[in-house]
Amino acid sequence: MHDSEINIGNKKRPRIIAIANQKGGVGKTTTAINLATALAAVKQRVLLVDLDPQGNASTGLGIDRRERKLDTYQVVIGGARLQDAIHQSGIPGLDIVPAGMDLSGAELELVDVDERETRLKNAIGNGADEYDYVFIDCPPALGLLTLNALIAAQAVLVPLQCEFFALEGVSHLIKTIERVKKAFNPELEIQGIVLTMFDKRNNLSDQVASDVREHFGDKVYKTVIPRNVRVSEAPSFGKPVLMYDMACRGSQAYLHLASEVLKREGHSMV
Repeated sequence: MHDSEINIGNKKRPRIIAIANQKGGVGKTTTAINLATALAAVKQRVLLVDLDPQGNASTGLGIDRRERKLDTYQVVIGGARLQDAIHQSGIPGLDIVPAGMDLSGAELELVDVDERETRLKNAIGNGADEYDYVFIDCPPALGLLTLNALIAAQAVLVPLQCEFFALEGVSHLIKTIERVKKAFNPELEIQGIVLTMFDKRNNLSDQVASDVREHFGDKVYKTVIPRNVRVSEAPSFGKPVLMYDMACRGSQAYLHLASEVLKREGHSMV
């Protein structure tokens, strides 16, 4: 059980959760923006850090590419402070540090830089005191950017698509998390695994869900995120599905997931 606001001296420390899966198309960014929105709705102060060069979390929160003068690239490379790159999302209580196309070059640029693995950790440590939660939307790869996220975070939330090779991919990610924990970040833990894109008409979805629960036990959230047209439509309107259609099955699932996350963190949704 954790308090989202950990005090060190008089300095408040936010709870930092990386949302990661090295496989693309698993609902990672959708989970990041809707979980962040749901927590903001229950009066948590949330910062979403878009660390994916595709910048889908930024687009999904309506941040125009022309507005992204300062973004995670400058923050990680060291050209800007985190607080200078923060944008308001238009959703009360939810801010974002957007990503731009330059971020795709950051992996190469960081290779020869001092403390290349801890750039994001240092930036968040110096600029996110006012938040209760910081979510990091990781790129779909296990490179230097994801390593920065795992070193900065205290916990990892893993979205897992209900498909045939799901377990194989997540086992690889968990080995990486264990290596990072051993070498860089002893407090890192798996906050939970969320099953996404669940199709109740498809027997494979049931089979995968059953296998994942058998393999990971209580680490798997009870909430399952269904395949849902409204969830797919929402990003093209620059909105989380919770703002686009609160009543749809996808929105309700993300609200339940937020409630589970808060419960694991030692809070409850009011």
